[in-house]
Amino acid sequence: MKLPPMPEPAGLSRVLARIAAIKTRFRTPLAPLSPAPTFSRVLSQAGRAQPSSLREIVTSAAARHQLDPDLLLALAETESGLRPDAVSPRGALGIMQLMPDTAQRLGVVDPFDAGANIDAGARSLKEHLDRFGGNLALALAAYNAGPAAVLRYGGIPPFQETRSFVSRVLTRQATLARQATLAREEAGVPLR
Repeated sequence: MKLPPMPEPAGLSRVLARIAAIKTRFRTPLAPLSPAPTFSRVLSQAGRAQPSSLREIVTSAAARHQLDPDLLLALAETESGLRPDAVSPRGALGIMQLMPDTAQRLGVVDPFDAGANIDAGARSLKEHLDRFGGNLALALAAYNAGPAAVLRYGGIPPFQETRSFVSRVLTRQATLARQATLAREEAGVPLR
């Protein structure tokens, strides 16, 4: 007796397509090697670490979508640890852990592109905030479990994963805000 084929897990085809694209990219002939960089040039570029540029992308997306940058950074850190290549067991992709259908709805062509992923995550969070009247806990719950679950339960769904997620993001946001305040105080910048 022949069994019917198993359905493909959500997002698997996109991940496989991404792997194929990367393999193709590395099959192309290599460009001629440029001269080795000098030690001073390497040292001057050492400060341009990826996490700081990701923080700049997060800050920019937060401003564009009228979000607290500490909130968006806390969300990104909680979702993926700021890893652009993150893939969850459920198929969520990239820094903001976008589900493939959410990425597609938001026009993200490559969910592993940090800028596009962060911007889409910010737009999604802003949509949830608008939908739930600015209630941050409900917006975060909707980001994690989907707005339908929040509506169905009339609040944060009773899922341990979602409740833990909301708590972790809010705690991290508060920590980032405290760190920023302390840094401004140490720098002698007046507080608003």
